[in-house]
Amino acid sequence: MERIIKTIKPHEIYNFADQDHVRWSFELPSYSFAVTGSSVINLLEIIKKYSHKSRFFQPLSSNMFGNSKNAKQNESEPLTPLSIYALGKVTAYHACKLYRDVFGLKICGAIFYNHESEIRPEEYVTRKITRAVARIYYGKQKMLKLGDVNAKIDWGYAKDYVIAAHKMMQLKKPDFFIIGTGKVHSIEYFVSKSFEYLGLNYKKYLRINKKLVRKIKTQTLVANPAKAKRIFKFNPSTNLDELIKIMIENDLRIETDKQ
Repeated sequence: MERIIKTIKPHEIYNFADQDHVRWSFELPSYSFAVTGSSVINLLEIIKKYSHKSRFFQPLSSNMFGNSKNAKQNESEPLTPLSIYALGKVTAYHACKLYRDVFGLKICGAIFYNHESEIRPEEYVTRKITRAVARIYYGKQKMLKLGDVNAKIDWGYAKDYVIAAHKMMQLKKPDFFIIGTGKVHSIEYFVSKSFEYLGLNYKKYLRINKKLVRKIKTQTLVANPAKAKRIFKFNPSTNLDELIKIMIENDLRIETDKQ
């Protein structure tokens, strides 16, 4: 990275690399913190030394607000991480502000709420659901096993959020923004809509496995993206039902190709 940045001196640098699975971050704490938190400092040092004019984008996470007491969170929400992953993101957040304020680097950041897409790995609940629904539809799987289906999540489409990242990088003044839909739906809703899209009743296929319930649960986190809407007209174009359709159609194609 040092050689590349020193040679190219990019106009814009987007750091989308991290270890972003909450459960795994507890199993691999040092690795998770190094990749999610410490590596950001390494990148900022390289930019400071060799490419001071580069604009830098750092994605952050609503998990930084894990113990929030507010119905919705904005940019002034206190940081209350409840996982190693979230702790790494808090470190990245403070590092970005420090290098911006002390060294004058042009650093933007987005505190992303859950952003899903058709290329999510199956270890994440949304993709686990849509892959299972496609397999069940083709008779390749019998049941879908989940933990707490009552958990409510602010879900958006990753493509919309990356577009938002690019827009904030074009602003004259670097800043940090909350990026989310401001709406929550339960995991059970996601399940029911996924099965419904293929004309199936989810209650026939869903089984609850208590072993899959997180030991440490965050509060229901809901974005207040008012600042992003005001400053650069953030308006996600894909609602949750449309996102489910995109993911289901993708996973149907995958299963069809296997036949």
